Amino acid sequence: MSWDFFLPVCTGDLVKSGGINQYVVQDVVSPKQLPASLSRFKAALRSQGPLCILEHFDTCYSVLQHCNSVELGVKEDTLELLVQVVNGLAATLPALLMATSVSAAERKEKLNAVKMSVFLICKLTETLEVFSCRQSIVTAPGKGGKKGKAGGEGLMQWDTEREKVLQALVQLLQLDIRSLWNLSLVEEEFISCVTCCCYKVLENPTISHVKSKPTRDCIIHLLGVLIKKYNHLIGASVKVIQLLQHFEQLSSVFAQAVSVWSTEYGVRSIIGEVIREIGQKSSEELAREGSGVKAFSTFLSELSGLVPELMIPNISVLITHLEGESHTMRVAVCEVLGDILVRVLCGDGLDESGKADRDRFFDTLQEHLHDTHSHVRARVLQVYTRIVNSKALPLCKYSEVMELAVGRLMDKSINAVKSAIQLLAAFIAHNPYSCKLSSADLKIPLEKETVKLRAMKEKLEGKAPVAVIKASELWAAMEPELLITVGTELEPSSDTEKDQQEDENDQDVEEEKVAEDDRSTAVMIAQYLRVNKYRNAVRLCIKAHSCFPESERFASLSTVTPETLMETLALIFKGSDEDAAELSQNLPPTPQKEGEKEGEDGELKKQEMLVQYLKDTETFALQVERAISVINTMLYMKTTSVVQEAVQFCVTVCEFSVANSVSGVRKMLPLVWSTDTAIKDAVVQAYRRLYLNPQGDNIRMKAHTLVDSLSELMVDASLGTIQCLEEIVQEFFGGGSNLQSTVVQVLWERFTGKRETSGLNRRAAVLLLGMATRAEREVVLSNLDTLCSVALGEKVTEDFLLARDTVITICSITDHIRQSKGAPFRLPQDHQLFTCLTQALAEGVVMEDPYWQGFMEQAVRLIYFLAESPDQLCSRLVQRSARLLLDQIAEGGEVNKDSGQTLDGSQESSEQCEQVNCVCLAQLLALTGCVAFWQVSHLERSVSAELRRRRGETEEREEKEKVPSSKAKQSANESAMEEELGLMGASAEDTEAELIRKICETELLADENLLCAFLPLLVKVCSSPGRYSHPQLTTAACLALSQYMMISPSVCQENIRLIFTVLERSTLPVVRANALIALGDLTVRFPNILEPWTQNLYARLSDEVPSVRQTAVTVLTQLVLKDVLKVKGQVSEVAVLLIDPESHITSLALNFFNELATKDNAIYNLLPDIISRLSDPERGMSSEDFNTIMKQLFSYITKERQTESLVEKLCQRFRTAKTERQWCDLATSLSLLSMCERGFKRLQECWECYSDKLTEPGVYQPLLSITAKLRRGAKALFKAQVDEFEKRLTAVHTRGLENVESPEMDEENQKQGSSEKTVSRTPLPTRGRTRSKRGQAKPSSSTYGDESFVTPQKSRKSKKPVITFSSDEEEDEEDAVMAESETPKVTTPIARTSRRARLRN
Repeated sequence: MSWDFFLPVCTGDLVKSGGINQYVVQDVVSPKQLPASLSRFKAALRSQGPLCILEHFDTCYSVLQHCNSVELGVKEDTLELLVQVVNGLAATLPALLMATSVSAAERKEKLNAVKMSVFLICKLTETLEVFSCRQSIVTAPGKGGKKGKAGGEGLMQWDTEREKVLQALVQLLQLDIRSLWNLSLVEEEFISCVTCCCYKVLENPTISHVKSKPTRDCIIHLLGVLIKKYNHLIGASVKVIQLLQHFEQLSSVFAQAVSVWSTEYGVRSIIGEVIREIGQKSSEELAREGSGVKAFSTFLSELSGLVPELMIPNISVLITHLEGESHTMRVAVCEVLGDILVRVLCGDGLDESGKADRDRFFDTLQEHLHDTHSHVRARVLQVYTRIVNSKALPLCKYSEVMELAVGRLMDKSINAVKSAIQLLAAFIAHNPYSCKLSSADLKIPLEKETVKLRAMKEKLEGKAPVAVIKASELWAAMEPELLITVGTELEPSSDTEKDQQEDENDQDVEEEKVAEDDRSTAVMIAQYLRVNKYRNAVRLCIKAHSCFPESERFASLSTVTPETLMETLALIFKGSDEDAAELSQNLPPTPQKEGEKEGEDGELKKQEMLVQYLKDTETFALQVERAISVINTMLYMKTTSVVQEAVQFCVTVCEFSVANSVSGVRKMLPLVWSTDTAIKDAVVQAYRRLYLNPQGDNIRMKAHTLVDSLSELMVDASLGTIQCLEEIVQEFFGGGSNLQSTVVQVLWERFTGKRETSGLNRRAAVLLLGMATRAEREVVLSNLDTLCSVALGEKVTEDFLLARDTVITICSITDHIRQSKGAPFRLPQDHQLFTCLTQALAEGVVMEDPYWQGFMEQAVRLIYFLAESPDQLCSRLVQRSARLLLDQIAEGGEVNKDSGQTLDGSQESSEQCEQVNCVCLAQLLALTGCVAFWQVSHLERSVSAELRRRRGETEEREEKEKVPSSKAKQSANESAMEEELGLMGASAEDTEAELIRKICETELLADENLLCAFLPLLVKVCSSPGRYSHPQLTTAACLALSQYMMISPSVCQENIRLIFTVLERSTLPVVRANALIALGDLTVRFPNILEPWTQNLYARLSDEVPSVRQTAVTVLTQLVLKDVLKVKGQVSEVAVLLIDPESHITSLALNFFNELATKDNAIYNLLPDIISRLSDPERGMSSEDFNTIMKQLFSYITKERQTESLVEKLCQRFRTAKTERQWCDLATSLSLLSMCERGFKRLQECWECYSDKLTEPGVYQPLLSITAKLRRGAKALFKAQVDEFEKRLTAVHTRGLENVESPEMDEENQKQGSSEKTVSRTPLPTRGRTRSKRGQAKPSSSTYGDESFVTPQKSRKSKKPVITFSSDEEEDEEDAVMAESETPKVTTPIARTSRRARLRN
C-alpha cells in the first residue's frame, strides 16, 4: 500500500488532490447507485473482513456527501456495516498488536483501516444525531400528547443504534492501538474526530433522561479511555466548561463523568483542571446572563457529593467565589464545603491539619449565614441541617450555630425561616446531651454538681505540697548579706562594740551548752541561716571550733578568716540539704500515696467534665426554649409551608420534653379549623403522632398511656381548646381503631373512681367520654344512670366542676338529636337526670360555691335540650330555689308571713335586701336570667322546629289522602297548585313566627308568669349600685337583665338606657365586659333599637382596663364583619388599639383590619376619616404612634386606582389643615403609600396644595422619601421626572416659595399652556372636584367632609348632667339612669331579615 489516509479538517477535503501518497476519494457514487454499491460493500465485508473498508471507502463517503438526499434506510445500512467493520478490527487487532514483528506495510494497512472506519462511523453518527434531534423537535408532543408515528419509531431505533456505535468505539480504543502510529504518537485529528462525535451526542437535550443512561455511560467510558491513553486531559477539561456554559442539563452528566474519570480511570488531575477553569471565571462574567453559572453551580454541588475527598486540594480556587457577586456560585461553594465536612473532615480521627481545615470551613459557613442574598442564607442553613443530621458538627460548635439559627428565625425570607426551623428541629432530634431538655430540671443537678466540684478543688488545694527551694539556691541568695555580716563580726570597730560582742558571746555560750555534739551544732547553725539570723550563725560557728576542735566540719576554722568562715558555713548549710536528701533516699517509696493522688486528679477531671456537660446542656435547653417562643408565633403565619414546619418543630420539641413545649402544641390546636387542608392535615397528624399512637406492651397499657396524654393536655384547658380537641378525638373514635373499646373502658374506670385518680383526671375522663359520644352516641346514652349517680348524686355539692363537665358530656348526645329530622328525643320530667339536676341547682342557690354558676348554666341548657316541657320543670326549679332562699332568711331570724308564695317572697326579698346573703341572691338572679334566655331560645328553636315538623307531616299525610279525580285535571292545574302550596307554606311559616313573637312579647313577662316577678328586682339592683354594691350581685343582676332584654323589643327598649348607663359608669370591669357582650347580642337581635347607641359601644375601646378593651374589640369585630354594624369613622378607635400596650389586644385589632381588608374598598373608604380623627390636636397622639398605625393601614392599599385617589384626597386636605402637626401627618401618610407612576403624576398636579408648607421639615422629608422610593428601578424618562420634582421640592424648602416659584412657574406656564395656568390660579383644582373615579366613595366619604379637617368632639366627651349613685334615699335611685335628653334617637333604621329566615337559621 503506497498511500496514507489523513483525517481531513473538513469532509469535502477528501475529494481534493492532496500531498504525496495522500489518499483522495476517486469516485463519489450518486444517490441512485448507492444501494448497489452498499450491497457490494456488504459482500466484500463477508469475504474479506474489516479490511475491505480500504476498497469501499468511497461508497461510505458518498453516503456522507449525499446525506441530506439519500433515504434513511441507506444511512442505517451504512452505519450497520461500519459498526461491523469497527467490531471486526477490534477483534483482529489484538493478534497484530501482540506480535513481536510486524511488517511496515501490514501496520500501515491496519492503521489506514482504523482511521477510515473511525472517521466514517463518527461523521455518520454526528449526522444522524443532528437529524434525530431535528426530528424530535418537529414531532414533539402537542396539546393532545401525541407525536408522529414514524418520528417516534425512528428516534427509538436511533437510540439503540447509537449505543451500538459507542460500544464498538470503546472496544476498539481500549486496545493499545497507539503502536500502529510512528513513535506511538496518535495524531490530534484522530482523537478530535472521536471526541467531537461524543460531545455532539452530549448536546442532545434528552441525554440527561433516565432512558439515555446506557448512552451516557458509553460516552463517559469512551472519553475516559481517550483521557487516560490518548492525552485528551486538557481538551476534555476545556470542553466540559464550554458545554456547561451552553447546555445546563449537562451539569449532572459531567459531574458523574468527572467522578468516573478521576476514580475508575485514575485521572485525578481532571478535577483540578476543571475547577481551575471555573475558578478563573471573573465575578463580573459569572454575574452576566448566559454565563452558565447555574450549570457550574449544579456541577460543583453534585461533584462534591460524588468525590468530596478530591475537592479538598482545589477548594482554595473555589473559595474566591464566595466574595463574588454571583449568589449562585456562593451557594455552590457552600454546598461543596458542606459535603467535605459531612463525608471527609468528620470524626475524631483527624490530624491537626484536618482539624484546622474543618474549623476554617465552619467559620466560612457561619459567615454566610448572614449573606446578603436570602437564597444563600437558606442553603447554608440546609447545609448545616445535613451536617447535624450526619452528626458531623463538633460539640464545641453546637451553642454557636444554635444561636445563629435562632437569629435566622427573624429572617425576611420565607425559605430562610423554613430552613432555620428545620435546622433547629435537627439540633433537637440529634442533640448529644439528653433526651429530656428542660432548663428547669437541669438547674438543680447543675448547682449540686458545681458545689461538689468546688468542694473537691478546695480539698485538693489543702493537700497541695509546698514548693521546695534547693539549699544551693538559698545560699546564693543569702551569700552577699552573709559576707557583710562575717566581715563585721571579724573586725569590730570600737571598744564599745567589743564589749557588746563579748556580752553576746557569753549569751551564745549559754545557748551552745544545749548542743551535745558537732552534728546538732551544725543543724542549729543551718536553722539560724534559714531564718536570716546570720550574726547568730556566724558567732555559733566560731564558738563551735573551740568546742569541737577535732570535728571535720569545723577543722578549717583553725585560722579564722572571712574565707574559711564562709567555706565552713557553706559546707554546713548545703551539707544539711544533701543529708536530708540522703535520708529521703533511704526511706521506702510510697506508691499508695502516689496512686491516691492520681485517683483524686482523675475524679476531679471527671467532675469537671460532668459540670461542663451540664452547663452545655442547660445552655442548649435555654436556646431551644427561646426558639420555641419565636416559632410558636409562626403558627398563624399566612405562608402554609412555614406553618407546616412550625407544627413539625412543635412535635419534635414535645417529644423531647422541652420546657413549655406543650404551649406550642396547644397553640396549634385551633388550626384544625383551618380552611387550608395542608395545615389541617399537619395538625391532625401531629396530634395523632403525639397522643393517639401510644407505646405499650399490650392494648391496655397503650390505652392508659393514651388517656394519660389526653388528660394532661386537657388540664387547665380553655373551652376553645377543648372544642378543638373534640375534632381530633372524634376522628380517633370514628376511625375504627382497635383501642377504642379499651380506651372507653379506662375512661369509665377513672370517672367512677375504680382506679384511684385525681379530681382533674376524673373531669378530663368525663369530657373525653363526651368527645367519644359524638362518634358513638351509645357511649353516654346507655350509661346515664352511672353519670347521674357518680357526679350528680348526693355528693354533687362537693364538686360542682365535675358535675358541670358531666352535664357537658350529657349534652353531647343532643348534637345527634338536633341534626336528625325525626321526632325530637326528650326524656320525661321525672327522669333521674332531671331530679338530680333540679335538686343540685336548688341546693346550690343557698350555697356560696364559686363553681355553682358554671354548673347552673350548663344544667339549665341541658334541661331545655332534653326534658319534656322544660318550662314547667324550670318554673318549679325557680320556685324551689326562691323558697329555699326565703327559708334561709327565716332561719336567720327574719319572719316572713307569706313566704310560700314566690311572688310575695320575691318582693319581700327585694325590700329586705340588706338581710339577704348577697351571694345567694346573686345566684338566684343568675338562675332566673339563664332560664329566661333559654326559654326564648327554646321557643325560637325547638318549638318552632317542632311546629314546622308537625306541619310538614300533616301536609304529607293530606297529600297522600288526596285522590285526584282525573289525570287530565291534575296536569292542567299543576302549576297553580304548586304556587298555592308555596304560598301556603310561606304563610304558615309566618304564622308560626308571629305566634312565637307574640308569646315572647305578651306571655313570657305577663303578670301571672313567674319570670315577671324578678324583672323589677333586676332593674332595682342595676339602677341602685350605691345600695346594692356587692360585686357578685351587681354582676349577676346586670347579666340577668340583659338576658331578659332578649325576650322582646319592648323590654329592650325600656331598659336600654339603664344597660348603657351600667356600661359607662360601673366601677367593675367584669360588669362592663359582660354588658358589652350582652349588647353585642342585643345588636344582632334588635338592630334598630341599638343603632343610635353605636358610638357608646365604640367608646369602650378606650376603657382604662385591658380586659374591657379586649372584650370591646372582640364584640365589635364580630358585629362589623357580620355586617350588623355599619363601618363608620368610629373605627379609628380600633386603629388606636394597634399600638395598645397589651400585645393580645394589638393582635385582635390587627385581625380586625385583616378581615376588614377582605371587604371591597372598606379600608380605602375609611382612611381619610381615620387620618382626620387620629391627627386631631385634641387627641394628642404622638408622631411615632401615628406613623405606626398608618403604616399598617396603608399596607392594605394595593390597587393603583386607590393609591391615585388617596394621593389627591390627602393633598386636598392640606388646604383645610390648621396646624403644622396636621401637615406633617398628611405628608407622612403620603410617604407611606405604595406610590405608583399614576400616583406620582397626581402628586405633581396637586403641587399648589402643599407647596407653601414645604418649609417645614416634617413635610419636606416625607415627600423627599417618596422620590427616593420612586427612583429605585425606574426607567430613564420617569427617573428624570422624579429628579426634577425633587429639585423643585428642595428649592422651595431651602429658599421659600416666594423666591423660587415665580421664575420657575413662568417657565412651566410657557411649557404647559393656558390650561395649566388656570389650574394654578384656582384654589381647588377643577379636575379633582368634578372627575369621578371608579371604586371611590361618595363625595363626602367621611363624616365631616373634606372642607373641615378638624374633627368635632365626640358626643361621649360632651358635657353631661352629673349623675350620682345614691345609697341613702330610694326615691333618687332612678337618677342613675341616663336622662331622656341623653338617649340617642333612631336616625337610620336597619333592615333586618325576616323572622322566618332567622328561625330557619
